[in-house]
Amino acid sequence: MADGNTGTAGDATAAGSTGFDAIVLAGGRARRAGGADKPGLQVGGRSLVASVVAAAVAAGATRVIVAGPHRPGLAAAAPAGGLVFVREDPPGAGPVAALRVAMAQARACLVVLLAGDLPFLTSRQLMPLLAGAAGDRPGEDADDGAAGVGPAGVVLLDDTGRPQWLASCWRTAVLAHALVGYEGYSLRGLLEPLRPVLLPCPREPGEPPPWLDCDTPAELARARRLAGEQAGLAGGAPGGQVAGGDASGHA
Repeated sequence: MADGNTGTAGDATAAGSTGFDAIVLAGGRARRAGGADKPGLQVGGRSLVASVVAAAVAAGATRVIVAGPHRPGLAAAAPAGGLVFVREDPPGAGPVAALRVAMAQARACLVVLLAGDLPFLTSRQLMPLLAGAAGDRPGEDADDGAAGVGPAGVVLLDDTGRPQWLASCWRTAVLAHALVGYEGYSLRGLLEPLRPVLLPCPREPGEPPPWLDCDTPAELARARRLAGEQAGLAGGAPGGQVAGGDASGHA
């Protein structure tokens, strides 16, 4: 596994800067919702994971790597020839194990890491993450302290200032290297030491929080209600929007 990740980092560096890969962690079941297939739940007329894939593609993803069971219906939302399914072994081994397997398929220099149950996530939130990860930042913020070196990654903050690790963008080589030496099970434990830029979430007043996920029946009901309200205001389905908890990845 570690050898595969090391190779991926080199491939990504040589791949150039056009486009990015999106990794969507979509293998979890909602234990607090009776073990339902959480990413397959419907909000706003489509599955949660389809909404996330659509947001990534709208932001420019040329390759979408879904860590979870095969879902034929996702092909319509994914870029042509750019949809890959992987599974951690054993299935359900946790988000770090799923990320490790998915990273072996990454090819671009940047990878966006997303939860598979964010129905209100849109490309408008992803674009600043990508711009931040691709650009330079002051040397004092850079992981190695060198001027002109971009950050290891950029992570979305919710309204309380909490990092949403599963709404983030990373330099593929940095993330692959971090995985090689990591033996823990926590996404936060893996990602926080990389000292990413923390980015307040861009959203309009009254817009549903894009970090909302659907871990419980109450959260799912809230997301569906918000999606209905959003559709009513727009005069139709929430086109291009992809909704309730958060994407912090702490669990």
